[in-house]
Amino acid sequence: MFGCCVAGRLLQTNLQQVDETHALFEIPAAEKVNHICVFLLGTIPFPDGYGCTVHFFWPGKGSQVLGMLSNEKPSAIFRLRSAFSTPASGMSTPSAFTSAASSTTGEVTAILGLAIEPLETVMAQMAALPAHTINSTLNAASSSVTRPLDPTILAEKIAKHLFNYVSGFSGMQNIGPDNLVPIGLIARWYENFTSKLKTVGAGFLERLE
Repeated sequence: MFGCCVAGRLLQTNLQQVDETHALFEIPAAEKVNHICVFLLGTIPFPDGYGCTVHFFWPGKGSQVLGMLSNEKPSAIFRLRSAFSTPASGMSTPSAFTSAASSTTGEVTAILGLAIEPLETVMAQMAALPAHTINSTLNAASSSVTRPLDPTILAEKIAKHLFNYVSGFSGMQNIGPDNLVPIGLIARWYENFTSKLKTVGAGFLERLE
């Protein structure tokens, strides 16, 4: 279901299933890692209403909550920070991940953990993260709350999003005033659009070209 990649290394798909809602990757030589990419393989989606939090545990230092994945946000690149939390911080990594980490002289095997949870729980954890630790997608979502778009610009971006969605289907690249768009296509766009709004906020509209 998941894959991860560290720059300069082979793609990892050697996911270890811990239980029904937890899985992990072992990251050898973690002291050499600055960024890590995590993604869905596209074979199995999350159940409706679910996503996952992404954790990084370093033996002897503690843990980091890096961010999240969902069906609407199936990949992300995370920068590993120097600040780690302890269990007393309230944002600790599940014990299902910490027991798998190990350290030997000169090399650390860290754990990248994935905890599947309801999206409401995932987003609540993201909201609790310090502002500088939130990944770029969530920063975009939060900026749409603190800095609302002008209604005219917002309407234009929504219309452009719909146009791009419809025109992406075969045979509809050259849309004109006489084209008929199936109502089912509009319904699918609306479902996808509202689902994305609920998951990541309106920030994705600001990234439309």
